[in-house]
Amino acid sequence: MAESIPVPFDVKLMNIVSNLAFVVVALMLLAAGAWWVLRQPFFPIGGIKVDGDVTHNNAVTLRANVAPQLAGNFFTVDLARARTAFESVPWVRKAVVRREFPNKLRVTLTEQVPVANWGDEAGSKLINGFGEVFEANVAEVDDRLPRLDGPIEQAGQVLGMYRVIAPLFPPYDFSVEELTLSSRGSWKVVLDTGAEIELGRGQAEEVTARTQRFLKTVTQVAGQYRRTAADVEGADLRHNDAYALRLRGVTTVVADPKTKKK
Repeated sequence: MAESIPVPFDVKLMNIVSNLAFVVVALMLLAAGAWWVLRQPFFPIGGIKVDGDVTHNNAVTLRANVAPQLAGNFFTVDLARARTAFESVPWVRKAVVRREFPNKLRVTLTEQVPVANWGDEAGSKLINGFGEVFEANVAEVDDRLPRLDGPIEQAGQVLGMYRVIAPLFPPYDFSVEELTLSSRGSWKVVLDTGAEIELGRGQAEEVTARTQRFLKTVTQVAGQYRRTAADVEGADLRHNDAYALRLRGVTTVVADPKTKKK
């Protein structure tokens, strides 16, 4: 019986490499074929389901406006681009887009919730609870919302100051209708009575201290001139240990009650 001749190692290696190359080429051809098939118009998007917050947007209108911006079929559509398209719609803060087999896209929307108007009255900007400024039809919001203004990159800081300052006024029968941060960093509020109060610069603690000093003494000071707190037309709290007060028909400077009166 003839003895089998062992296959040389280099031949074995060449066979292994050849087999691997064949497998790799086959996989590449399969992948290319699959990608070609997926890109063909065999898998069109059959529909877009919209859920979540749709208070300010009609689902039908949303689909009609966004669908023309979507390119590709069910498998090749760019979900990130689709999300951007939905988030560009007024009132939409966030959109989550995912594929839903066999042929639909499901979009879950989170709408903006305005907490204040932003900027001048002629504008159409609002600010949400995250300190983000957005544009929308202001006619659709509660006309009792306060108005905030300042450098737009400091919108979050303005909202934060409003949340600190606004609760100080109701116990004294006032409410804040406007809060403005100037380009120089000075704060000013406009009250529901129309009074303009210059709060000055500083962190929340400093501004709060000046505001509380004013609120605790303004009724007493106004009474000395036979006026009430409702007669305040303006005040300037930027003085050290005092504030300037403008009453109807009267102008005065009031010292801090803890110091000697001027």
